[in-house]
Amino acid sequence: MAKAIKILLIEDDKNLADNIVGFLEDFADVTAVTDGQDGEYEGKEVPYDLIISDLMLPGENGLEIIKNLRDNKVDTPVLILTAKASLDDKIEGFNVGADDYLTKPFHREELLVRVKALLRRTGVYSEDNTITVGELTINLENRGVQVHGQSVKLVGKEFDILTYLGQNKNIIVTRDQIFDRVWGIDSDTTINVVNIYLNNLRRKLEAVGQGGLIKTLRNIGFILEVPDAKTD
Repeated sequence: MAKAIKILLIEDDKNLADNIVGFLEDFADVTAVTDGQDGEYEGKEVPYDLIISDLMLPGENGLEIIKNLRDNKVDTPVLILTAKASLDDKIEGFNVGADDYLTKPFHREELLVRVKALLRRTGVYSEDNTITVGELTINLENRGVQVHGQSVKLVGKEFDILTYLGQNKNIIVTRDQIFDRVWGIDSDTTINVVNIYLNNLRRKLEAVGQGGLIKTLRNIGFILEVPDAKTD
């Protein structure tokens, strides 16, 4: 079962990468890459919730990755995980756009705490593992959706789309972003499948009085708008 939170790990030490993936696998869906250029590509093309990156990497170093992501308007939070522990290294990391900095060796529990803190800051994670949008509650643990106690039965991709929109409530997301997030950039499915699932999702929400929750901005994208909230 796919998890609602998606993390990109850029780490060339395969043993360490495997350990981090194993530790976080109950919390998030973690994609690990070992090369800096691959990491930058993934960070640009796939809408991850968080990026964890080493600094000393083959192909492209972590500072270059972060700078290039920020230059390309990718605002995904980045946690630097590195053996470089000097104050100058930390300052340089924050100056290029990192959001947090953790030095090796580290305690796994501290890594998880910092990951959760960054995700809370962006609204992707809450301690009760739910997302609330007006009268709608999305439970990430049991993949349930309720409106005033009434369950809304969603199939896998419908739930994944609703969750992604809920994690980005009041933010416009494009059809490409939904496709890359839910189906993946390597999927053989055509992007038109997004419209099919969105239409099904809207019908099910309409049946519980939430039909207008997902709005379409023609030729731009979609937005899950919190009732009475103002958006730009």
